[in-house]
Amino acid sequence: MNGFINRIRGIAQFLNIIAGISLTFLMLLTISDVILRFFRMPIVGTYELVAFSGAVVIGFSLPLTSWLRAHIFVDFAILKFPRNVRDAFNIVTRCMVLILFVLIGWNLLKYGLDLQRSGEVSPTLHIPFYPVAYGIGIACFVQCLVMVCDIVKILGGKYE
Repeated sequence: MNGFINRIRGIAQFLNIIAGISLTFLMLLTISDVILRFFRMPIVGTYELVAFSGAVVIGFSLPLTSWLRAHIFVDFAILKFPRNVRDAFNIVTRCMVLILFVLIGWNLLKYGLDLQRSGEVSPTLHIPFYPVAYGIGIACFVQCLVMVCDIVKILGGKYE
């Protein structure tokens, strides 16, 4: 089971690296566009590229953020309960998140397929939308695997 958990963590880290590269690109593009606008030479399609990059940053950073529990959560009420109650609560919430992200991922893949079939592209640069939808959909399924790993860690007593 440790091999499975380590593999999922590696995938989450890989997606996070892509998110970091996308964030760096987003920042450099924005800075360059602002500077070039001063000289009346804006970068064409900056708005579209920033939107695509922002979607990649948010979607691809989610699994590792959940893995590290780096998001904001309020657990002061839960900490007052005995460990078995906390574990049950954590398992139930992980299962709810798992169901939610299966639905989100599935619908993003369906949406990506619709975008691909229709040939939908961005207005200025004509970049297709479907790769971003597919990528974020896959990231949602990785998020599901992270939740499965959390459940395994809770049941094995290695959570927290």
